[in-house]
Order: sequence, then structure tokens, then C-alpha cells
Amino acid sequence: MKAPDTLWELVFLMVILKIPIAYLCYVVWYAIKAEPRRGHGGPAAVRVAPDLPPPGYEHVRRRPRRRPPRPHGGPARVYARTARAEAARAGRIAGR
Repeated sequence: MKAPDTLWELVFLMVILKIPIAYLCYVVWYAIKAEPRRGHGGPAAVRVAPDLPPPGYEHVRRRPRRRPPRPHGGPARVYARTARAEAARAGRIAGR
């Protein structure tokens, strides 16, 4: 009897991929149980800077908002104007 392909996938997922998880558990357990070394881990010297007053409104400089680029003109015409449309436009312009 031949084992189906899914059996090998199951073995791979259940055994091989558990090795990194087991290693991680071991490292965490070892770090928790480890004794601290002598001479290491003394108090750290920290230098605290004096608190500065909050900046006033005159110190806050807003960056100018960039406008999105705009096209330089209207969309290109894909068809020629008809004679009727040209006559209508000429009539509107002359009527001003």
C-alpha cells in the first residue's frame, strides 16, 4: 500500500517545522535559568537634560503644502470639430 502525498506533508509539518520552535523554547528557558555573571549588569549612569520650555507659536514653522501637479491645458481633442460646432462657437464669441 502506497502512502498518499498528504501523509508526507503532515509528517513535514508535524516534525520538521517544530525544530525551530523547540530551539526557541530551549533558548528562552536557558536565559531564564541562567545566573547573572559577576561584574556585569551594574547600574547605568544616565544623564538627564533639563526640561526645555515648550516652543511658542513663533517657533513653529509650518512647511508649505505642495500642490499636486496640474496639466497645462485641457485634454487633447481626439476628433476634429464639425463645421456646425465651429459656427456655433463663432456666434457665441461674436455675441459678446
